[in-house]
Amino acid sequence: MRHALGLLALLPPLLTALPAAAGPTLEGVRARGQVVCGVNTGVAGFSAPDSQGNYQGLDAEFCRAVAAATLGDTAKVRFVPTTYQTRFVALQGGEIDLLARNVTQTLTRDTALGFNMAGVNFYDGQGFMVHKSAGLTAAKQLDGATVCVLPGSTSELNLGDFARREKITIQPVVLSSMDEMTGAYQSGRCDAMTTDASQLAALRVSALRDPAEHMILPERISKEPLGPMVRHGDEEWRDIVAWTLMAMIEAEELGITRQNVEAMRASPDPNVQRVLGVAPGFGKALGLPEDWAFQVIRQVGNYGEVFERSLGKDSPIGLERGLNDLWTRGGLMYALPLR
Repeated sequence: MRHALGLLALLPPLLTALPAAAGPTLEGVRARGQVVCGVNTGVAGFSAPDSQGNYQGLDAEFCRAVAAATLGDTAKVRFVPTTYQTRFVALQGGEIDLLARNVTQTLTRDTALGFNMAGVNFYDGQGFMVHKSAGLTAAKQLDGATVCVLPGSTSELNLGDFARREKITIQPVVLSSMDEMTGAYQSGRCDAMTTDASQLAALRVSALRDPAEHMILPERISKEPLGPMVRHGDEEWRDIVAWTLMAMIEAEELGITRQNVEAMRASPDPNVQRVLGVAPGFGKALGLPEDWAFQVIRQVGNYGEVFERSLGKDSPIGLERGLNDLWTRGGLMYALPLR
């Protein structure tokens, strides 16, 4: 028994945070002084260039957050616009360090394509946009309709599943880009277009000539958990990307914002101390400076702040938080413990 107790006494030191060895992706990021982030070619609210060519939106801000965590500076990020055809090739080939492009996380993308999911930053579902003049009120009324959809996407597969499930006939019109899809829809080449509901909301206000003439049908025909992806084989980098997202969600729950983050470093709350690096060890565990999450919140903000300015009720997109609210308010956003 004494021998067993002696062994148990050795366990607490083993449970302390050990320094992480820098993986090849982090080494590359540090060597070039830049995080290379694959984003969309342009979906308002997620990643789209503004009038000065600067990418804005939920995914673009997350890329900046990773730059703040790893290099201490949100400006040290290079955005690489990717299409549906090039997004996965760019990540597999090492052209980008991470893909933050409102991409659905699925089993085959995790396994066959060789990617690691690094958390969900937007819970979505696939929907349909139609002309109000068509008088449709439900997706099953699309029997016999032509529907614009993008190739190689979960939307294309879900559209076929939906038609079979509802025993209706839908003619897909497969187009290579979002611009082509919206153009075909506006010209009447297809009766509806389908993709994630959040993208439809963005397209409605940013790409259609008269937003008031279009509506998104109420049904969601799929689950679309969107989030950043990295390559298999570099667990240290996956940890950094995943915990950057967790820190942003945790900060919102703890009430840490861009405005009060400096003052919050004096908080006696041990949870706040761990997030902001006052309690040491958690930066070392990721191979980062102890203030990595402090820099993320100071320079980018917590998850709720980024959501509101990118997609929220007062933004041009005007989305409710819904499923993307904190778990304490009925949503699904729940950070793993930073401890």
